Amino acid sequence: MNRTALIVTDMINTYRHADAELLLPSVRAALPGLRRAIHRARAEGIDVIYVNDNFGRWRSQHDELLDAALRGPHGDLVEPVRPDDDSMFVVKARHSAFYETPLEFLLSQHGVRHVVLTGQVTEQCVLYSALDAHIRRLRISVAGDAVAHIHADLADAALRMMERNMAARVTDSTDAALFTAPDAD
Repeated sequence: MNRTALIVTDMINTYRHADAELLLPSVRAALPGLRRAIHRARAEGIDVIYVNDNFGRWRSQHDELLDAALRGPHGDLVEPVRPDDDSMFVVKARHSAFYETPLEFLLSQHGVRHVVLTGQVTEQCVLYSALDAHIRRLRISVAGDAVAHIHADLADAALRMMERNMAARVTDSTDAALFTAPDAD
């Protein structure tokens, strides 16, 4: 099996961190593309997997994280992209979606060989997740209109690195081939 999964990174967020004010405008700009990618994935039967920081709340669960984010000062950024009942949820503690999480096992169990990366932050968690996906020999696409950044120049460099060094296809959420794996090198 050679399936695709949409990975939504760190969008369940309270935005109570040092770089939040720099990040918020980019999140607002990425929301339409992110909503479109999630909607398309759900309509096409593509697995949607939320991989999210736990805000240091080690006893919390998915619902508690979502509730905290929705009640936070920017719940309006979380509501449009909240997980539905069919979405999967993986809690992470570090930048990469793969680092010490069950994501690799989950993807393997679902026959996923191609991941579409979305979410935040392009130059941090999305970049590190792309690198870890590449190391695991997964095909990578990035919906460029569905990722948010803190620093635009670093985000642009990160997207170029993903394309050049990780064979990622950077496209956008309207691309008909978004959920089709890029060719192998």
